[in-house]
Amino acid sequence: MNIYIDYIIRLSLSLVCGFCLGLERKMRQHTVGIRTLTLLCVSSCLLTIVSSAIASTGIVKGDPARVAAAVITGIGFLGAGAIVNQGLNIRGLTSAAIIFTSAALGVACGAKLYIPVAVVLGFSFILLLIIGPIERKIFPAEKRKIIKLDFSSNEVDESAARKILTDFGIIIFELNTNYDKELEELRLCYIGKIPENMATVELTKKLAQLPHIKAVSIDN
Repeated sequence: MNIYIDYIIRLSLSLVCGFCLGLERKMRQHTVGIRTLTLLCVSSCLLTIVSSAIASTGIVKGDPARVAAAVITGIGFLGAGAIVNQGLNIRGLTSAAIIFTSAALGVACGAKLYIPVAVVLGFSFILLLIIGPIERKIFPAEKRKIIKLDFSSNEVDESAARKILTDFGIIIFELNTNYDKELEELRLCYIGKIPENMATVELTKKLAQLPHIKAVSIDN
């Protein structure tokens, strides 16, 4: 078998593995998604190919795997700097994966592995430009929010409030309650994911129409 065909098979298999793992995580509403895990899987495969290719030349003395290991260690710190925690939301995971992929491509170019570089570069553009919009369309709920509803009475129809939230595409994870016995006031605190382009103002107006509603707030 031609060595480059072997490389393409390995990289393609890593693409499938990363995609499947990312799809499973996304279906369970975890932060790490399809693009992040696929880029990480393909990049790791590429670095493994680079290490074995360097060892097979016989020119480099010592352990050639240390080259890829050193890159992974250094890029790990750089990728961590791209990840930002904003309230309940974590941003920058895909950016960190892109940093990792960029490093892998650089190492492969230095080893003259041009075919694997072209394959991974093509996969990366497909994931970021094509799979990205498809992922957001299939899984529109991206941002975690805290939705607080204050009622002036304990006679609250919680199912009506939940229906409004789900009709707006919100995926509810938790419901916390707080009841003031003296004032007979009840607070419902929902934690969930909202679609990226959801009409927050319209949601607030809709929730404000609930019976005995006193205040509505939507926060990160």
